Amino acid sequence: MLEKLFRIKENGTSIRREIVAGCTTFATLSYIIFVQPALLSIAGMEPGAVMVATCLSSAGATILMAFMTNYPIALAPGMGINAYFVFSVCQGLNLEWEQALGIVFISGMLFVILSFVGLRAAVMNALPSSLHNAIAVGIGLFIAFIGLQMSGIITLHGATFVTLGNIHSKPVLIAIVGIFITLTLMAHRVKGAILMGILSTTVLSLLFGIVKFNGVVSAPPSIAPTFFKLSFPDIFSRVELIPIIFVFFSVDMFDSIGTLTATGHEADLLEDGKLSKGRQALLTDAIGSVGGACLGTSTVTCYIESASGIAEGGRTGLTSVVVGLLMLLAIFFSPLIKVVGGEIPFDQTVVINGNPTIATIPLHPIIGPALIAVGGLMLKDLININWNDFTEAIPAALTVFLMPLSFSITDGIAFGFISISFLKLVTGRHKELNPLVHYFAVFFVARYIGFA
Repeated sequence: MLEKLFRIKENGTSIRREIVAGCTTFATLSYIIFVQPALLSIAGMEPGAVMVATCLSSAGATILMAFMTNYPIALAPGMGINAYFVFSVCQGLNLEWEQALGIVFISGMLFVILSFVGLRAAVMNALPSSLHNAIAVGIGLFIAFIGLQMSGIITLHGATFVTLGNIHSKPVLIAIVGIFITLTLMAHRVKGAILMGILSTTVLSLLFGIVKFNGVVSAPPSIAPTFFKLSFPDIFSRVELIPIIFVFFSVDMFDSIGTLTATGHEADLLEDGKLSKGRQALLTDAIGSVGGACLGTSTVTCYIESASGIAEGGRTGLTSVVVGLLMLLAIFFSPLIKVVGGEIPFDQTVVINGNPTIATIPLHPIIGPALIAVGGLMLKDLININWNDFTEAIPAALTVFLMPLSFSITDGIAFGFISISFLKLVTGRHKELNPLVHYFAVFFVARYIGFA
């Protein structure tokens, strides 16, 4: 049955490998189960209900991805856009969280409509090869940068912005040991190396008191406080809300395109530089956002942490099914999952310009090493960029630089679109690009002018 559903042998994998890949992907993204409630509770949402909504929306969208595309890609509420939901929309515009969910729903329905007509897939397939590869490398640097911060190896600094962290502290030492264990296993081509690295740092964290064992099973919290609580603000009487819809739309659109492009490269899913089931993948992403808004969580999107499972050999939708099932199980095993995905209770406050500042990324020596390893693997696509062509090399470099330095996949893609369109135009080579690239370059310029 599994062979018929997922064509496992045809894709050069095995059931065991797919299960290991699914467990690895789940382990690297499980932090969202606890980060999401912590963030959305700032907007007044009930944390337990948000946790259940996060698990259900992630499981539903990820399993749907498996059967619609047979891709090993997981979905969950997006990091970054959840902070925008809380701090810009709810607090900045003084909107109730129910209204913010309504805006997420509206933007999600816009995703669905455009996915049906194929515009989103057309945009993804219009990307030139140099940007395809640059996006993959940029996201690799981005998640490695996150991993270094989560490990405590890199931290905030008042003058230089970032600096070497306290490598003598127990969490950072555990993370460093975890990195060496993971890399050693990978060097010996041990299957499940990243998952074994995660398990080793989990055991070390328990032994040294970094995390506490709080049991295995608990009753799931009620989802009633957020279930179908969304409401729709009068966007025509508050014109400032109209751009918010398009912000949610554009961020999810280009984050998902970037993630699908990167994971497509890693899993060898691209045919002639294109995802054959890109439209179905993007439609799944859109449906996930609509479902998440109804359940009570922010925009659901494709997760770059899927690359960790792909690095372990995941190549089919069976990997996604495993992730989805583990998300459902997480509702009942929340104390155990919290050991791996929960925040570490260590102070990350540093003084910047005389003011105590708390690092925005939680310290986590269990997850950090896995992200560093995966990010490093994704740098191999640098060799596929034509560095001898100035009009291809500079946009690729800007894309790679901007993703980690702006802490935004979307901004990296935007600068890539704008610069490659501009350079092709001024050199008289604009016909080398799909017209959609030029159209979206204009869109990004207008977006930045609007924000300014």
